[in-house]
Amino acid sequence: MFGWLRKRGAARTIPDALWSGVLARYPFLAARGEAERLRLRELAGQFLADKEFHGAQGFVITDDVALSIAAQAVLPVLNLGLKWYDDFVGVVVHRGQVVARRTTTDEAGVVHHWDDVLAGEAMDRGPVMLNWTDVQDAGATATQGYNLVIHEFAHKIDMRDGEPDGCPPLPSRTARAAWLATMEAEYQAFREKVILAERFGGDVQWLDAYGASAIDEFFAVACEAYFVNRPRFEQEFPALVALFDPFFGS
Repeated sequence: MFGWLRKRGAARTIPDALWSGVLARYPFLAARGEAERLRLRELAGQFLADKEFHGAQGFVITDDVALSIAAQAVLPVLNLGLKWYDDFVGVVVHRGQVVARRTTTDEAGVVHHWDDVLAGEAMDRGPVMLNWTDVQDAGATATQGYNLVIHEFAHKIDMRDGEPDGCPPLPSRTARAAWLATMEAEYQAFREKVILAERFGGDVQWLDAYGASAIDEFFAVACEAYFVNRPRFEQEFPALVALFDPFFGS
């Protein structure tokens, strides 16, 4: 059960055995240098103190579950700081993927209903929803550049300045224009490759094809791969590495 980190408030001192277990499960965290691992541990403790975890539909939040999420969530803000996550408190965890009933009205006034299968979701100025199956498997799926936690928290970073558009808050209009120019070019090139693969038998792309659905999803998918499998990401997207490194402080 949720034990040593039950109460919010002061940052938690993470027990050695619990931290070692998380590093063993997620090699992309263990591979960080000693200074970065110490910073990750410190930020994860603060994250656990600041946020409220809720298990959905009977799922039990244990110390291991909470720390596994926290350690991955703070990786993108290792050098940015936890202020980037100060617009929300709640983290909702389901055991597996969730089916959400969606409704929209088209221009003709016709109402459409459909089921949307969600691995996770980040709400603007609201909670983050995750599923434990994908979180738990993140060590194995890093070879494919897949990481649900980083994906959803990348959306949080993107939404700091409004609607998600593939660009986090930047210090000037010039910087924003330069960022979006690179992101748009990389997104369109990736989208064309995914279309070729899906419709015409072209090469299947290493990066998750979901990134071709919208530029904000491309940003989130790219962040996943950047943080959990940098060597492969550097081969595939050198222009994005050059864009991300100065921002994330890598």
